[in-house]
Order: sequence, then C-alpha cells, then structure tokens
Amino acid sequence: MTGRIFVDTNILVYALDRSALAKHEIARRLVGQLWVSGAGALSTQVLQEFYVTVTRKIPNPLPPATARAELRAYVQWPVELIRAETVLHASSLAERETLSFWDALLVVCAARSGADVLVTEDLQHGRRIEGVLIKNPFRAGRVSEAVGRPVATRRGPRPALPRGRAK
Repeated sequence: MTGRIFVDTNILVYALDRSALAKHEIARRLVGQLWVSGAGALSTQVLQEFYVTVTRKIPNPLPPATARAELRAYVQWPVELIRAETVLHASSLAERETLSFWDALLVVCAARSGADVLVTEDLQHGRRIEGVLIKNPFRAGRVSEAVGRPVATRRGPRPALPRGRAK
C-alpha cells in the first residue's frame, strides 16, 4: 500500500467551481488535504479533461491562461502517462468489467500509478478494480472516509492551493 490517492477530473473541477455548492466544499477540502499530504496522483487524461471542462463547461469558465496555471500546479503531483499498452489494457478491462472505455482507462492509470484509492463520483463506491478501491467523497461522511484514512502529513513544498473563481 502506497497511500497514493488517484484523483478523477470531476473532483478537481468541483474543487475549483464554486457553483457546485456542497460538492465544491468537499472537493476543495479533499484536494487541499492531498496537497498537504503529497498523496495525490493524476493522469494525462485527467489533466486534459480538467482543462477542457474548466475552460468550456463550468458556469464561469476560466480564461485559458488561468487554466494553464492550474495545470502547472497539478503537474507537480505524480502524473501517469497514457501509453499504447495502457490503452490496450483499458480496452480489455472495459470489456471484462463492463465499464466505459474512459472509466477503464482511469482505473488502469490509477493502478499503474500505485494508488490504493481512486476518488471519483463516476464509479461504484466501495468497488475494487485492478486492486484499486473506488471511493466517492460525496457519498462518504467525511473527507478522511473518502480516502480511507486521515490525510495530514506534509511532504514538501506545494504551490498556492487553487481556490476557485469568485463570481
């Protein structure tokens, strides 16, 4: 067990998007704790989806330069690169586990990153796939339950925590 927590795009978006109300607060706390602990991990898929979502799909889209600044901060986390074998593995997993290809790709990247937990609202809470436990932080009662343990150990410097845009 590495203690690594792989974060899906929706969690990063909710942490930034104040219009998400309760989900914003939960995601903001979770992401903040991951900055402090150094336990967060992502993939290139998550980074790409994040950029598109925050510049085009949220109620108050970010200017591209601001979104890039957010990306620059997140690339300090471990980032799992998507390679040809990752895509092949995800296609097999999607078929075997009856997942969408994109969800399977997320799970494969989480497993390859060494994550114990994948936080997302898009997969079944409590399910274990490829050795990774799926946790929905919006279903769990507290952020520490969402990741399976308290998250509070600082592991080095981090940039200013993304705060979200004021309306």
